[in-house]
Amino acid sequence: MAMVSTAFSLPTLSPPKLRRVNRNGYWNRYYSGVAYASVSKEAVGVRVTEGEGNLPKVVLTSAGGSEADVYLFGGCVTSWKVANGKDLLFVRPDAVFNKKKPISGGLPHCFPQFGPGLIQQHGFARNVDWSIVDSENVEGNPVITLLLKDGPYSRSMWDFSFQALYKVILTTKSLSTELTITNTDNKPFSFSTALHTYFRASVTGASVRGLKGCKTLSKDPDPKNPLEGKEERDLVTFPGFVDCVYLNAPNELRLDNGLGDTISIRNTNWTDAVLWNPYLQMEACYKDFVCVENAQIGNVQLGPEQSWTATQHLSID
Repeated sequence: MAMVSTAFSLPTLSPPKLRRVNRNGYWNRYYSGVAYASVSKEAVGVRVTEGEGNLPKVVLTSAGGSEADVYLFGGCVTSWKVANGKDLLFVRPDAVFNKKKPISGGLPHCFPQFGPGLIQQHGFARNVDWSIVDSENVEGNPVITLLLKDGPYSRSMWDFSFQALYKVILTTKSLSTELTITNTDNKPFSFSTALHTYFRASVTGASVRGLKGCKTLSKDPDPKNPLEGKEERDLVTFPGFVDCVYLNAPNELRLDNGLGDTISIRNTNWTDAVLWNPYLQMEACYKDFVCVENAQIGNVQLGPEQSWTATQHLSID
């Protein structure tokens, strides 16, 4: 299997065991692991419970007292509480948990399309159920691995066989994710993707460091005709409506959330970054969050059997 290389290693663990079966003349993969909405008894700090709207969610609890919530609907991390109980992620007050629309907040997936395009906005991965395929605990750090595969719903708009594995690792001071997309079809496909991360923040005090010198595509004032430019600021702030893509962004950004926390956002293979705050378009909550997103804006091309992997590592000082 061909794999796109990454620049450095995050605290990820070995993948679930892989078996292959020949079905109707095509090679198919499936992962041997725990069933949907169940976890390994040995995975201390990993439990499945009922979340908002009676939706199943996985609660990860580290030996150091941090906690994270991961909903199977959308494969969405909605909460990351550090040991003092402060939640560094944000879920919008208009978020619904009824499967009628994606969960608005946390770390939603954009796949196989970022933004508008030939299929629905931000693709379908954020509004379908993922399944649990592995859970473990290493030195007090809980880990869960989720799986998404193609089905009639995805094929109705994007007619390809694929497999997405999403690993979430919690430590005392960090939350790491690893996304692997594999082409399980007999023909090539392309995709774009992002993690639409919502951070709890005071928008008037929030700033992002590390983007100076990047080429920018700003959707203000006209989302359909982004303005090209270059970031000249050491600290990028959110003075009003912000919707800007930063191409070829560095593999580490630092977010001051304006609430007393500095969050390091490191990544491998997420080539771009996006900053977003809706300002008065969401008057009820825009003051309470900023989005700093790791993204792959340009299309990734994968032939049969090829995979692409990207990691995100969020940590506090």
